[in-house]
Amino acid sequence: MKRLLLSTLVLSLLSNAAIAAEPVTPPAGNAAFVLGSGIFPRNFDPTIRGQDDFFRHAQGGWLKATEIPADKSDWGSFMEARENVQYQLRSLILDVAKDEKNEPGTERQKIADLYLSFMDEEKLDKLGTTPLKSELEKIAAIKDKNALAGLFAELQKIGVTTPLRMSVEQDSKQSSQYIVDLGQSGLGLPNRDYYLKTDDKKMSEVRSAYLAHIEKILALAGDKNAAASARQVLAVETELARVQWSNVENRDPLKIYNKMNIAKLDTLAPAYQWKSYFQAAGIGGKMEQVMVQQPSYLSGFSHALKTLPLSAWKNYAEWHVLNAYSPYLSKAFADENFAFRGTTLAGIKVNRTREQRGVALADQMLGEAVGKLYVEKFFAPESKLRTEKMVKYFLAAFKESIDALDWMSPETKKQAQIKLSKISVKIGYPDKWKDYSAIKISKDDLVGNLKRIRTEEFEKNMKRLGTPVDRSEWHMTPQTVNAYYSPEMNEIVFPAARLQAPLFNVAAEDAVNYGALGISIGHEISHAFDDAGSQYDGDGNLRDWWTKEDREKFNRKTKILVEQYNGYSPVPGHFLNGELTLGENIADNVGIVMALKAYRLSLEGKPSPILDGWSGEQRLFLGLAQARRSKAREQRALALIKTDPHSPGEFRINGSLRNNTTFYQEFNVKPGDGMYLPENKRVSIW
Repeated sequence: MKRLLLSTLVLSLLSNAAIAAEPVTPPAGNAAFVLGSGIFPRNFDPTIRGQDDFFRHAQGGWLKATEIPADKSDWGSFMEARENVQYQLRSLILDVAKDEKNEPGTERQKIADLYLSFMDEEKLDKLGTTPLKSELEKIAAIKDKNALAGLFAELQKIGVTTPLRMSVEQDSKQSSQYIVDLGQSGLGLPNRDYYLKTDDKKMSEVRSAYLAHIEKILALAGDKNAAASARQVLAVETELARVQWSNVENRDPLKIYNKMNIAKLDTLAPAYQWKSYFQAAGIGGKMEQVMVQQPSYLSGFSHALKTLPLSAWKNYAEWHVLNAYSPYLSKAFADENFAFRGTTLAGIKVNRTREQRGVALADQMLGEAVGKLYVEKFFAPESKLRTEKMVKYFLAAFKESIDALDWMSPETKKQAQIKLSKISVKIGYPDKWKDYSAIKISKDDLVGNLKRIRTEEFEKNMKRLGTPVDRSEWHMTPQTVNAYYSPEMNEIVFPAARLQAPLFNVAAEDAVNYGALGISIGHEISHAFDDAGSQYDGDGNLRDWWTKEDREKFNRKTKILVEQYNGYSPVPGHFLNGELTLGENIADNVGIVMALKAYRLSLEGKPSPILDGWSGEQRLFLGLAQARRSKAREQRALALIKTDPHSPGEFRINGSLRNNTTFYQEFNVKPGDGMYLPENKRVSIW
């Protein structure tokens, strides 16, 4: 599995609810424009001292004044930036859709017709489940469990959840080669806790609502025994959940590295027809070895396949076909899908408009085709240049810091410097764009369009087997408001849309940007040296390059960090999992340290200027708080506690700053203050 360590989660729940993103744009042609501090005091809460709660001091006014939009599960700086992008994409896609001169077969024609096929709600209402007729008939015709393996491979091609996730990825110990990667999958709820936490009232309520939701969707599709079928679906998923590994276990790159000869799969999961599975996927006979992330899950899945009746598996398959395509069927299906996915799971009050969902769909399915248009119109070259300059200072800061570490031996430092020197940087957009020429898109065949796009993506992925690793590939589109570090590629990637207000202000003085954007640069680079990323070398190979003593010292430091974050509770009675969030918490803490160092290096020996009454270091901390402001509905917050490796914004700020010595100095934090931690309880990794 491609391990992407993200600066924030990619969220798909977008709308056009308007809240100002606070851009500051210099007058056109005015080279003498003086940059401001970029800090917005109106967001402050002066009744709360920064020494007691920096998150609410810096953003408390915003928290009090801001209502989460009705069509959102959460809101904050990243969502504001994503909303800005959706406005931009709307203008692009609607212009393309209105253009009657789009040449057939061009990317413009495909973007336009995919959008138009979604907008024809009247036709979709008439079609009902007809677009899924072939898949539903194939499921109904199955008479033998042996046929399920081929079926699951065919369904995965069109984006349907199945008990296994199969993809072709880099071999983590031979990063120049691809290998078939098999991992656990198959659940309709966010993770296994929703099935197994029987003593948790909130989990139980969601589980009951999910059962009712399955029944409603199956009934809409014509199942006369929908209630009984729904119970069978939940029984299948519960059995899969019982044998799934936890999110914490899946963070360990060595634990999930289990390369084996393909013949061993028959011993590990004898009830599954592996030959049929790989043949249906189009890779039968093309490999001798596979990567199995969770071997015990395969055995557990095989046992469930053997013991549960065929009718349960057929109902399970039918449910997941309908679940995958409900948003693209009639209004009744789409509304029921939103009622559960949007309202029950995320607390969202109203769905986005049809137009908004159509724009988001075109963006999602034809991402780099849309990305070309986005970059051409909305990405300022100055943003790329400023970011590239900042990255150079961050790499220099890490280089100096490695040499200065008092807990790392010279032997490990040498290897760390080699790895740092090999980190590649991608900013803005790819040099080589995806090719969509083989995909047929029609304005009167929405579900067919989606099947063809997903099948093409799946088959392209399978065709990578046996070819050289493509190091030019991007795993986010330019219009994605996010960033990531890939340990196998040893690269940091910052898409164009990440480099915009309120996350980056090209017109503001540097300090605030070192807090708002720079924290993410430091964050992503630090993933190369966190508890998981540090197990990969500079070439992206999973290899232990640490001395035993250094690793033990590092683990002692991070254990304290785990304990700190275990004590934070975003939802009363529900606490963060410090082990699940460890990598991101390390990156948040290190990112701030490196942002300060990189900012000071950028001053080239000059003192930081005082602007609007704040020192450069203070503006950096305030810029960090601006870029991490957020609030979430309880349902969404609960789901994130269970699934998200990131801590919520409040703890990404307060949790990190409580460990930062410079913060104590700049804001005069003393014993007894809410932000104060005794020095012997602070974690200083870099």
